[in-house]
Amino acid sequence: FYDPFGMLDDADQERFDRLRYVEIKHGRICMLGVLGYLVQEAGIRLPGAINYSGLDFSAVPNGFGALSTIGGAGIGQIVAFIGFLELAVMKDVTGES
Repeated sequence: FYDPFGMLDDADQERFDRLRYVEIKHGRICMLGVLGYLVQEAGIRLPGAINYSGLDFSAVPNGFGALSTIGGAGIGQIVAFIGFLELAVMKDVTGES
């Protein structure tokens, strides 16, 4: 296997395959993040409110400006959802029982 920096000198093929799988998965997640940012920059937003106080999705700014707008509880929900996806949904499915 190709390892130009010698970081896996003591690793076997199974470890290399696992790291390759994780790299591909995280690359796909990054591509979805870029797509989401581009959709927001294009002005496409979900209808309705983001919280019970009536803050519309269209009122939330793009990028890092959204972090100060949605508040700590909203950020906590996002982090919890990403953790759930990482641990429960996006598992390494190899087809083995």
